Parts: sequence; C-alpha cells; structure tokens
Amino acid sequence: PEPAYANYMAFAISAGAKIRTIATTIEEGFSLPKVEKFEELINERTRAILICNPNNPTGYLYTRREMNQIRDLVKKYDLFLFSDEVYREFIYTGSPYISACHLEGIENNVVLIDSVSKRYSECGIRIGALITKNKEIRDAVMKFCQARLSPPLIGQIAAEASLDADEDYLRDTYDEYVERRKCLIDGLNRIPGVYSPIPMGAFYTVAKLPVDDSDKFCAWCLSEFEYEGQTVFMAPASGFYTTPGAGRNEVRIAYVLKKDDLNRALFVLQKALEAYPGRTE
Repeated sequence: PEPAYANYMAFAISAGAKIRTIATTIEEGFSLPKVEKFEELINERTRAILICNPNNPTGYLYTRREMNQIRDLVKKYDLFLFSDEVYREFIYTGSPYISACHLEGIENNVVLIDSVSKRYSECGIRIGALITKNKEIRDAVMKFCQARLSPPLIGQIAAEASLDADEDYLRDTYDEYVERRKCLIDGLNRIPGVYSPIPMGAFYTVAKLPVDDSDKFCAWCLSEFEYEGQTVFMAPASGFYTTPGAGRNEVRIAYVLKKDDLNRALFVLQKALEAYPGRTE
C-alpha cells in the first residue's frame, strides 16, 4: 500500500516487475485499505503482496486484524507475502508484534526482510537477512548471493559486533525513541495548521503542513529561509507516493535527533511556516 518506499519501485523496475499500489491517506492514519481495493488489482499476473511493517515513511503498524486480512488474501490467491520488518524493534503500542512469520497457513509463502541498519543505527551498512521457509525462493536467492564476492568487509565486522550488543542497548534505544516520538508529535500538533497522526512504530512520521507545495516549501527552507542562523531539513512526502498529486502538502520527519534538537527544530519550523509565502489556511 502507498506510500511506497521509493527504493521498492526502482528495484522492481530494474527487475522487470510492476508494483501496483493501493492508496491510503493521512486522514485514515495510513491504515490498511479495504480488502476490496486489493482484489480489484489482483489478476493472473499478480505474484505477491509487499508491505513494510512498521512502515517507513508513516510509522504505521498493522494490527492483528489487518495482518489476518493480508494472510487471507495470500491464501485465497496463492500469493507470496514480502514483509519488510527492519523496524520491528521499535513498536510503541504495547501490543504483541504480529510478524508475517506469525501468520498460520501461509508459512511457505512468506519472505521476511531484516537488516542491522535500523536497529543498530548503521544506516550506511546494507547488511541484513532474507528469511523464508520456501526452498525454491532460497535457491533462487542463493544464485544472486553467489554472483557477488561478498558484502563490504568493514560492514560485516560492524554488523557482527552489533549482534553482541546486550539488552540494555536495545532497551535504552527504545526508551529514547519513545520520548522523542512524544516530543515531536506533541510539538507538531501544537503548531497552527499542522497535523500528524501518532506513529505506532519505526522512527518516522508524515505530517500535513499548511503549505501549497511541500516540495517547494522544503526547498525554500534550505535555500531562502533561516531563523537565527538555523533552518529545517525535511523530506517531501510526495516522493513516497505513486499517485500524482498525493502528499502535495505532506512531509516525512525522522525523530532521530536529541529531544533538545527536536524542540529547536519544531520552533524553527513554526517560524518557517509563518514566513513562507505559499502558506495556506
């Protein structure tokens, strides 16, 4: 479902595959679209459903009910389910996490993607895992793995060391993200004209701003605006959609800064919105 993370589309095109997206909206909290929307797009060429859970860029976390709906679609049409779960350590609902690997009856249809890059804040180290019980998929993947000499050596060393981190690291990191999330979301929703749903996972949110065009606004912040020598750097949300015009007044914000820095960024953002010539009401 949209917003689709940009890399998925690029990889699909290079592989000769076609991704057919199903739009969801910030007004709906980016929840799973109705099953009927999926079935309208499924045809004899459909091979898989792709989800990112918890989601980048929205922070949305699929509920047990939604995951069961996806499972039923996979079973009904004999599809694969590709589940990007690299943010699964960052879930803020208090409810048990429902992984695609927990879904009964489709064990041989699930392909789970994991990575060290998010859990251990090693975003430049592209080392992770593809996990599946499907032997045919494993054999196909191994052909690609063996076509490469190896992942980067320094990345392998760092990733191996990260796996030895104790529980205190993961717990402290999680607690810090809980505090940062509250700081950011409360601060955004206090700014006049700004709205952000509460993300239930990952460390991103998509916020709606009172601007005519978020691409122009983000560029304006970097090229023309400053407040006491500072500005804000955000990602226009339009780049995460495939529907023309979608996300036009939305941005993605990552709460990866310290709380003091987030508070300052929120203050500067409010000043930028007050000064922006393309502000809407």
